[in-house]
Amino acid sequence: MQQGTITIDGQDVPVHYLNTVVLGAGAAGMSCVLHLWDFYTQMGLADAAERVACVTTGLPLGASRMSGSDKQTYYKMGTSPSIPDTAVDFAKTLIGGGCMHGDHALIEGAASLRQFYRLVDAGVPFPHDPEGAFIGYKTDHDPYERATSAGPKTSKFMSECLEARVRRAGITIFDKHELVELLRNEQGRVVALLTIDKARAAAGNDNGLTLFAAANVVLATGGPGQIYQVTVYPRGQVGIHGIAYRAGLKASNLTESQYGLASTSFRWNVSGTYMQVVPRIFSTAADGSDPREFLTEYFPTMEQMATAIFLKGYQWPFDAQRIDQHQSSLVDMAVHTEIFTRGRRVFMDFLQNPIGSASMKPFAIADLHEEARVYLERTGALQGLPIERLVHMNQPAIDIYTENGIDLHSEPLEIAVCAQHMNGGLSVDRWWQTNLPHVFAIGETAGTHGVKRPGGSALNAGQAGALRSAEYIARVHGPEVINADMLDTTVLATTRDIARRLAGWVNGDGLDPAAVMDELCTRMSLRGAHIRDSSTIGAALAEAVAQYRAVTAKGLRVSSTAGLAEAVQAESQCLAHVAQLYAIAELIGRGLGSRGSYVVLDPEGLPMAAELADPDSGDVPRWRPENPDLKATVQEVRFDPEAPELFQAEAIPCRPMPERDVAFEPMWTAYRAGDIFRD
Repeated sequence: MQQGTITIDGQDVPVHYLNTVVLGAGAAGMSCVLHLWDFYTQMGLADAAERVACVTTGLPLGASRMSGSDKQTYYKMGTSPSIPDTAVDFAKTLIGGGCMHGDHALIEGAASLRQFYRLVDAGVPFPHDPEGAFIGYKTDHDPYERATSAGPKTSKFMSECLEARVRRAGITIFDKHELVELLRNEQGRVVALLTIDKARAAAGNDNGLTLFAAANVVLATGGPGQIYQVTVYPRGQVGIHGIAYRAGLKASNLTESQYGLASTSFRWNVSGTYMQVVPRIFSTAADGSDPREFLTEYFPTMEQMATAIFLKGYQWPFDAQRIDQHQSSLVDMAVHTEIFTRGRRVFMDFLQNPIGSASMKPFAIADLHEEARVYLERTGALQGLPIERLVHMNQPAIDIYTENGIDLHSEPLEIAVCAQHMNGGLSVDRWWQTNLPHVFAIGETAGTHGVKRPGGSALNAGQAGALRSAEYIARVHGPEVINADMLDTTVLATTRDIARRLAGWVNGDGLDPAAVMDELCTRMSLRGAHIRDSSTIGAALAEAVAQYRAVTAKGLRVSSTAGLAEAVQAESQCLAHVAQLYAIAELIGRGLGSRGSYVVLDPEGLPMAAELADPDSGDVPRWRPENPDLKATVQEVRFDPEAPELFQAEAIPCRPMPERDVAFEPMWTAYRAGDIFRD
């Protein structure tokens, strides 16, 4: 690998010269690095491993490495031997919720099995039957049996197995580097990443600044998981969205995220069998006293209450359309009310069955609605207690908590409705290239999902984006390594300005990064999560804009260079939360209603379930139904520092699903000529 140094105000800054830098070490990032190495090796380049590199803020961190559920789902085209499936059918499922480009959906279907079997060959332990068939199951929003799983740690296995191949290939992984800026040259092209080497910064000898000069950049850094106070994202999952917006990258569908019930002390989704064993759900006062069976206020019978708990297993994401008539998302609303309105704590207890009110019958599996009762009968989960049913159905779901110091055999599990996944992200074309040439976004960083997505489809989308971006880089942009001449005076001047700004943060008089994060996280969980109020969103956006302007005007304050990385994160996340609140406010202003995994409250809207009435006033919250006219467009936003609200928005019509009827020979000719990259 070509290396050098540049000197900024007397400090030597290391420079690494590469063809492509992949930022992020999760399942998507590792897959992309490996694909690039494969393509360049196939071209006969003996130094293929020297042309690409992975840069990560922390190898064990991020959603791929640290998140999961009862049996974390990987969604792909169907492989159950008796259930037919096609890429077109797959695409129709993905675009069914609206606000998704048809070409992305079809590509994710077409690339699905190629990428799935690559993971199998890499060592991910997806189970198959004696004949070698990978039997599937249904997940949320899934009409076919497309789902599979390697257990609670599916994405962790994916990342680790791909990483092992990356290391065997001799590709360098630069660990503990925090992104500071995407650097553009005089022509406006991104030609380098500026990072803080956290090990050097912690040593205190310098600020750790490092340059990765690259002809291509792939952003695989996940979602902005820490902009919420109540979140199931792992604590290491931060994202780089604010930095991307400052560089000029556009974003799509920032209004669309997924929220659901999760444990809070150890951040983990309580979907699937955690709910299907029908545990008791109760609340306490803040000090743990005064246990109360609060769900009995929302459901008239034990059968309805227990069945709704069961259905949260595979109807896990909060869904605005599943609140009325005692459907499963009424459980989410009840939990939210208990925590945010009444100031109580909510727990799941696997040592007891649901407890009803005096007017309810005792819990009995035989009394559950047919869908729940038949499922438990078919799986043989008829044991007397939820913990016994969970042992029978899914021991690994218990083990993951044991590994993290929580014994489900002896203690309840504290839960809340948490932010879990962003369906939006940076805007990309059908090769996962952003609006800036040579910059790509894959995995959760890319905004390729629509309003609703089947559970586990994000893992498939990340693998599809990894393949597509690597193929385009290798076949179109080519393997050339960037040279020092491309680090022109604009790049060097920007690096110098950033170095001086960061130096001013050390023992300066700026804002406290922790206080900045606390303010914005509280705002997002109250105003920009699964409950969005049309009457307060404007004020929330104004507060967010004012906070970001204060951060940029006053700077941040750290006690040593070791704190610079977290300060950079706080600045980036502050802008990221402005973008999301702007996107929400702008779409509500255009008539956005409740859809996907959030409900929009509106004093002029329809009354919600009577069970949600305020206990003091008796007022029932009112909500705005979905506006179907908005399903045919994708909201795209871009940073504009001169705009009053810092961003501008545009409605982009959803690209249709391609319909090709081409014989093999013309397609073969187009492939050999490279026309497929220009079509």
